Amino acid sequence: MRILIATLISSLCWVLSPDGNGISLNLSDSALPYDDHIEMSGEQMAFVLRWGVGSDRSFHSERSLVFPMLRTIPNNTHASLMHRMGVNIPSLVSVNGYSLTAEKVEKVSLNGYMEVISSFAASRTRPGVTPAPTVRLIRKIFPSTDKPLMGEVYEIENITDKDITVYIPSFSQVFTTPSEKGVTGSYIIRGDILGDGTFKLAAGERLRFGACFQAYRQGETKLEPNLESELNARLEYLSTIDGNLVLDTPDDVIDREFRFAKIRASESIFKTAGGYMHGPGGESYYAAIWANDQAEYVNPFFPFLGYWKGDDSALNSYMHFARFMNPEYKPIPSSIIAEGIDIWNGAGDRGDAAMIAHGASRYALEKGDRVEALKLWPLIEWCLEYCHRKLSPEGVVLSDSDELEGRFPSGDANLCTSTLYYDGLRSAAFLAKEIGLKSSVSKLYNTRADKLAKSIESYFGADVQGFHTYRYYDGNDVLRSWICMPLIVGILDRAEGTIAALTSDKLMTKDGLLTQQGSETFWDRSTLYSLRGMYIAGDTKTAGDFLHYYSSRRLLGDHVPYPIEAWPEGSQRHLSAESGLYCRVITEGMFGIRPKGFRSFSVTPRLAEDWNQMALRHIRAFGSDFDLEVSRSAGDKLELRLKNHLTGATKAYKLTPGATVQIKL
Repeated sequence: MRILIATLISSLCWVLSPDGNGISLNLSDSALPYDDHIEMSGEQMAFVLRWGVGSDRSFHSERSLVFPMLRTIPNNTHASLMHRMGVNIPSLVSVNGYSLTAEKVEKVSLNGYMEVISSFAASRTRPGVTPAPTVRLIRKIFPSTDKPLMGEVYEIENITDKDITVYIPSFSQVFTTPSEKGVTGSYIIRGDILGDGTFKLAAGERLRFGACFQAYRQGETKLEPNLESELNARLEYLSTIDGNLVLDTPDDVIDREFRFAKIRASESIFKTAGGYMHGPGGESYYAAIWANDQAEYVNPFFPFLGYWKGDDSALNSYMHFARFMNPEYKPIPSSIIAEGIDIWNGAGDRGDAAMIAHGASRYALEKGDRVEALKLWPLIEWCLEYCHRKLSPEGVVLSDSDELEGRFPSGDANLCTSTLYYDGLRSAAFLAKEIGLKSSVSKLYNTRADKLAKSIESYFGADVQGFHTYRYYDGNDVLRSWICMPLIVGILDRAEGTIAALTSDKLMTKDGLLTQQGSETFWDRSTLYSLRGMYIAGDTKTAGDFLHYYSSRRLLGDHVPYPIEAWPEGSQRHLSAESGLYCRVITEGMFGIRPKGFRSFSVTPRLAEDWNQMALRHIRAFGSDFDLEVSRSAGDKLELRLKNHLTGATKAYKLTPGATVQIKL
């Protein structure tokens, strides 16, 4: 870990902005050139901005536009209308009859949108003479929250002591797609300047205009948006996210990365013909749901955030999967695509029923809504029965593959599927009580979980590469990052050896955990699961050091500001469910929240040894709004304070480090 931290210090490219929310790019000569890409989303579109600052401090960008509800042919997983536009808006503007030249970027910041501040000259060029700056240009780049458009708001300031004349041209760039390639015919993709004209600016005066990039069906009318209103809507969304589930620790980097992860996890929700659907993104995965990304990873996070679109998308995704329950117990689809009208099942049974059982039962408990829970129960029950029927003679769950879909071997039975089924059984036992089922149902699920835990130990427990840990499947003789899974569900018999294996040089790299020892592939999802598992296992020191390192690399390193999918596959795309997994490191790992009822849960706080306090404020799970504050008290004790914002009540608990408190709201 010390080697990683030393490596990190030399690789930081960004700093925390003093506003308390954003980050700013280091623009020193030694840090340039810099190039990166970031994804942002609204409910009708997404874009990936590929951008950079050159060694001459000029800014460049290309917009990769995605319109998930404008479907292309074949209407498969990847059939969102996509188009790249690289038009340089400032290059179209002129001042006093001169084009803008000699750009010098003064600031680049990310804060839920991108802001770039540059100075430009606008004068006759002379060989060997550096022209004085004439204007300062501020651009803010963002997605619309509810329209199929990307907005860019520009503000020009006269920074001379004389009047200037600014010319904003009338400009449109329009493309029409072939009718035979669209599900509903041709689509129009266009970029327009809004607010064109000729303007006189006195010294210090400012002028605002905009650029809009949108798409629509041929025969429909283009949108004429008010980009100021669109920007304000984005800011209101960010304010909503900032006001709930607020992390407050002595580590500003972790706090800030948690804030960014909340944004990415919740912004990528699309309003489809099949209802709200959370989508991974990455210029590939939209208007569709998966049993891992949505059902398992991000849905159990949304009740904590209390964001209504997140909750709606979660329930909607489970209801889509419920359409495929069948009395023969044939596998449920891995993915439901194309706004809900088709499926993808190309990797066979990936353990999808176990993923759904785990996610849906936790979501139902955390949401604390009995009506929703009753809707979800048939799906949970079906998925648990499916897994029970797939038990091998050794008592573990058989599946064709795992969530990596054959990229790496997983045998006939893998550790992920069995541990997710185990957690689904435990959560369903709690849920059955809450919805008023006979005690025999909970007893049956707990009995099956007890038996499965023994089977997991006997079948997967092994010494691998000198570590007392788990083999991922029968015949596996090298370390795999997914050996963290038993820790996630509270099976801790081999915790020490497993954590040692995960943090050894056989798996640990500067970018997180390798998927498999000896490979070069890393996926953030297993790194984030491992972090959560380390906290749950009680190794607060290792987890805390690793979390700070990881957060610094993702927030302030060379590719920011969100958790990523993988490398080399996907070129480190900002898939959104990974951000949900980051947030669960905090809620379920650092604070150790485990749902046990609609209004009850356990808390096992893991306060870092060098921290005196931490808090998670405005937690919206369990039908409530409450804070959890953890602080050190006399005699090496901890104090846990629960503040209920709905009732105004405060309750304090004294506990030793590592102890668990049972809470009923």
